[in-house]
Amino acid sequence: MTHETLILIWFILLGVLLAGYAVLDGFDLGVGMLHLFVGRNDQQRRIAMNSIGPLWDGNEVWLVTFGGAMFAAFREAYATIFSGFYTAFMLLLFALILRAVSMEFRSKLTPGIWRTCWDVAFALGSFLATLLFGVAVGNAIYGVPLDAQHEYTGNLFDQLHPYALLVGALAVTLFLMHGSIYLYLKTEGEMQDRVERWVWRTFGLYLVMFIFATMVTLVAVPRAIENIKAMPLLWVIPALNVLAIANIPRSMFRKQPGWAFISSCCTILALVFLLGCAIFPNMVTASDPTNSLTIYKAACSQKTLGIMLIIAVIGMPCVIAYTAVIYWTFRGKVQIGEHSY
Repeated sequence: MTHETLILIWFILLGVLLAGYAVLDGFDLGVGMLHLFVGRNDQQRRIAMNSIGPLWDGNEVWLVTFGGAMFAAFREAYATIFSGFYTAFMLLLFALILRAVSMEFRSKLTPGIWRTCWDVAFALGSFLATLLFGVAVGNAIYGVPLDAQHEYTGNLFDQLHPYALLVGALAVTLFLMHGSIYLYLKTEGEMQDRVERWVWRTFGLYLVMFIFATMVTLVAVPRAIENIKAMPLLWVIPALNVLAIANIPRSMFRKQPGWAFISSCCTILALVFLLGCAIFPNMVTASDPTNSLTIYKAACSQKTLGIMLIIAVIGMPCVIAYTAVIYWTFRGKVQIGEHSY
């Protein structure tokens, strides 16, 4: 394969890893943000936590793999992003660690202030992580201040501009909807009835944010659709995205939550695809387009990318198989046992 072909393949593979993470960790981040509201008592909050208990750490493997693949395939982009967004990444790590610690420590003592504090920490950690992911996507689309050497010249507050915060809010509503549908699938009885009300609320919030964010993007970042204009066939993806969104309330109304969850997954996949279209051929889009770091400038050597591709061909099926086995093993409604969270 030519070097250019390998670069394109790895850009696509990074998108696949990011999409896998967004779909899988998206619902457990959503459950984390929701569990305070859908659980009226300690038992119901435990049910919410245990719906993702066997899955959440495996879901985050996709994020680790994404970071490792970027480091190996696009080292200069990795250096630019991780040095420029260092403070934001430390906040993200804090949020992710807080979620993990909250789940592990919560049930160590009997119900009371101890569990309430960890419940709040779990929700806040989930919210902060989701918001930061959305802010990162907003910056990727809008562009960040880079100099001619592709070094970040801004600060944390430059990353928190209105458009980035808008995309962050969109991510929060998206994962809330995704998590509520998943939790509906995993619960029953009174709790499921309450979760169903939250499915409709979060869907309404997401729909409003999606429409608003789309309009703002078309006005504030018109170059985000340049690649789609250049290849009209790509308009199929936004059309499928709209259909997937429309199928969520339809499926819930027809009592087909499985299809609603699949539609929610498709919505996330479509948004990740549109993100790739919006930034291509850049890995890091600069406020000054002449300083943008493209995939061709950031890529490693042809030999490195070729060796990595062989490893990916061997390793990715293992990751997918492991994920499938875990989800099949823990299918069905949540049952609280002796060793549950």
